[in-house]
Amino acid sequence: MANFVAGTHGRPGFRKRGKHEGFRIIAVKATDIRRLSRNVGEVRIPKAGWIRFRWSRPVPDGVKSFRVTRDRAGRWFIAFAAIPQPIAAPRTGEVAGVDRGVTVSAALSTGELLIVPALRDSEKARLLRLVRKLARAMRRSKRRCAVKAAIARLKARETDRRKDWVEKTSTQLAQRFDVIGVENLKIRNMTRSARGTKDAPGKNVRQKAGLNRAVLAAGWGGLVTLLEHKAPGRVVKVDPAFTSRRCSACGIVDRRARESQAVFRCRSCGFTGNADVNATRNIRDIAAGHAVNARGGDRDAGPVNREPRLVPPLA
Repeated sequence: MANFVAGTHGRPGFRKRGKHEGFRIIAVKATDIRRLSRNVGEVRIPKAGWIRFRWSRPVPDGVKSFRVTRDRAGRWFIAFAAIPQPIAAPRTGEVAGVDRGVTVSAALSTGELLIVPALRDSEKARLLRLVRKLARAMRRSKRRCAVKAAIARLKARETDRRKDWVEKTSTQLAQRFDVIGVENLKIRNMTRSARGTKDAPGKNVRQKAGLNRAVLAAGWGGLVTLLEHKAPGRVVKVDPAFTSRRCSACGIVDRRARESQAVFRCRSCGFTGNADVNATRNIRDIAAGHAVNARGGDRDAGPVNREPRLVPPLA
């Protein structure tokens, strides 16, 4: 409050325990970070002294700040703020189309179908048991806190797998293709709740909630965000209208051509193939028309002017 009255900081607000736990340290010196062994390092934190951490990747030179955070699973992380260098374009002239979906997380115009790794069947069964156990636990009891922590650990495992898949997939796409076309999807609008209001309640609320969870679990937004960071200027966002209904062979738009989620059969030319791959080829053709304006990421290019991305080098 003293800083707020002095005008140097914003007004402090209430914080919920266990949510967004952490703090940021600025004005970091090179002597505040040291490596002890291959997998162990130390960082000096004011009022706490030297704290050991797992050295999972090299610390970038010239870092000025880092953030220490704690997730719902009780794990502590330290992340140094740095702008990573973009990935150099392969200069092959190849254009790729990427179609994001629920059943197939990312389909490529080359015919590849990529799926985000999720929880195993045994893990899903355990999560269901924990959710039922949580519903029977008394509020503010030790048992309820233990069950919530167990659920958070399972959810964190699923999130870690999704982030790992997004990082690896975006790196491979940036290394393989000069131009990458994706649909310009409004994910926030697509995952909006259908609950409605008390006067005008929504329809199929539970079904829509399940679809929203599936969309968010597919990592649609994270994949495009990292592609824009790793391949700046080489990502083309195209209008998603009719990309799944247009035949990539003859260009005829027919809403009945997509017989199912996976089968596309053109009634005009007879082309038959995977529906997601057909959509990716339409996206690729549209992106190829913008390839001249979308070129970038030369080998001599430096980082683009964007907000620093927190790269967690340590865990």
